[in-house]
Amino acid sequence: MTAPVRYTIQATQPAAHLFEVTLSLIRPDPAGQVFSLPAWIPGSYMIREFAKNIVSLSARAGGKAVPVTKRDKHSWQLPAGIEGPLTLTYTVYAWDLSVRTAHLDPTHGFFNGTSVFLCAHGHENAPQRVDIRPPEGLEDAGWRVATSLPEALGEKGAAERYGFGLYQAQNYDALIDHPVEMGNFALAEFDACGVPHAVAITGRHDCDMTRLVDDLKPVCEAQIRLFGEPAPMDRYVFLVMAVGDGYGGLEHRASTALLCSRADLPWAGMEAQSEGYRQFLGLCSHEYFHTWNVKRIKPAAFVPYDLTQENYTRLLWAFEGFTSYYDDLMLLRSSRITEKDYLALLGKTISQVHKGSGRHKQSVAESSFEAWTKYYRQDENSPNAIVSYYTKGALVALLLDLRLRAGSKGATSLDDLMRALWQRHGLSGLGVAEDGIFALASEIGGAEVGSWLRELVEGTAELPLESGLARAGIALAWEASGEAPGMGVRTSADGDTLKLANVYDGGSAQAAGLSAGDVLVALDGLKLGAGNFDKLLARRIAGDSVEIHVFRRDELMRFDVELKAAPKDIAKLTLSEDAPAPALALREGWLKG
Repeated sequence: MTAPVRYTIQATQPAAHLFEVTLSLIRPDPAGQVFSLPAWIPGSYMIREFAKNIVSLSARAGGKAVPVTKRDKHSWQLPAGIEGPLTLTYTVYAWDLSVRTAHLDPTHGFFNGTSVFLCAHGHENAPQRVDIRPPEGLEDAGWRVATSLPEALGEKGAAERYGFGLYQAQNYDALIDHPVEMGNFALAEFDACGVPHAVAITGRHDCDMTRLVDDLKPVCEAQIRLFGEPAPMDRYVFLVMAVGDGYGGLEHRASTALLCSRADLPWAGMEAQSEGYRQFLGLCSHEYFHTWNVKRIKPAAFVPYDLTQENYTRLLWAFEGFTSYYDDLMLLRSSRITEKDYLALLGKTISQVHKGSGRHKQSVAESSFEAWTKYYRQDENSPNAIVSYYTKGALVALLLDLRLRAGSKGATSLDDLMRALWQRHGLSGLGVAEDGIFALASEIGGAEVGSWLRELVEGTAELPLESGLARAGIALAWEASGEAPGMGVRTSADGDTLKLANVYDGGSAQAAGLSAGDVLVALDGLKLGAGNFDKLLARRIAGDSVEIHVFRRDELMRFDVELKAAPKDIAKLTLSEDAPAPALALREGWLKG
């Protein structure tokens, strides 16, 4: 039997944001053991080079220090002929409050395995053991541990549920797919289709945990039943960090790490569902859907992951886009939101896609492939150059779902396609080929549907949203965001300083020569600040010419800008009262599942 790789991790200096990790090997590679840290984390398609946060590293074998040579920016090698047992000791700086990396201070600790656990090459498939130890200097702080990493039951020092101690993973890939939160978190538990679930919330908050559980449970159950029982995990954990202002999530095989504004959590006595809470539930729904779609149903390019470099696929429109489609839809199907709420959320997605001219220049297939360089490295010109595989991918899913339902008179749908993906790829571990979704759409809906879907995904033409939604008796109309004219810009404020964050293609600001990064100084001789730009524009009419002064770098510049009418780029969806019976039947099956 292969000897396990053993780790210990301890917050040795919480105030300095330092974890200390030891890695022990019984039988290191006699040719020279190699260790490395991943360069990126699955689900976040950007090279992050986590190894930069390793502060110090040393090795010992046979009671003696062993020299370690750094091979490249994320790997190390020991000399040949080293006999075990071998112990590697290193410290990791953890001060990134995000769902992707690690964060530590005297109030809590959080880490993803990709940030703290070096991989012992040649031992990736061996069992992994992790001893999570209480933080030094905070022994009486009452910290607990929240993670979906299984406890090492039956072994000496095995952790109890929510306790420090020994945990286990079947291999390195599993080890790095279970984030860990430690601290004084609020905790609530519930069962969904017989599977234990937990919610752990860190940070200052006044969350009504009962209300949150009452809302999460039906969402989880609806998704489990969509793919079919039993659920693919034995236990699931929502790890939530509540902050003043934040938003984000990252999926894992049996958990998710979430960052949210504390104001978005429900509070005791809250009657109407707030927009922020609705958004948070949508985030939870999104990451939970990933339990199937991308964590187990994967593009072939991700089977297995190569965490040393970019892994390219043109399928993120299906894995992130389809997930984005289902996240809000599952809130509706589980009765967490109303039809009116859902149509408003869908309209918002349509508006987001429509506002960016990048949709005419980049397909969602290209957006998926270029996620590493464009979507995850956005700049001031991104709205003019790229399209989101999340939002446009969700609209592609919508149109595919409606077409499948209409073509089969409700007999088949995107639900069936997802279940087929689960049966053929999720359960088997066989990756989805780059043209696999087109082939499956052809199989379910006919060859014409498959070729039509390919055109949507690989093309840059406007999506046929009006006709698609009409299949379900839903009318799409376009409205302006307001009556005030505009310049075709988005601004950002830093205190009372106002900058141009984006200058949109075809807008009057671009035509006049204004650029992103310009600091707005005055409009028609009146000082501009964060609070009065929109107010001054509201007193003008389309066709007016205004004098704009800006600082570009340290140079004062003047521009004459002709204002244009506010564009009709806000999508409004309404239920058609006189829709024919087939459309009503389609809508009923679609929205209720």
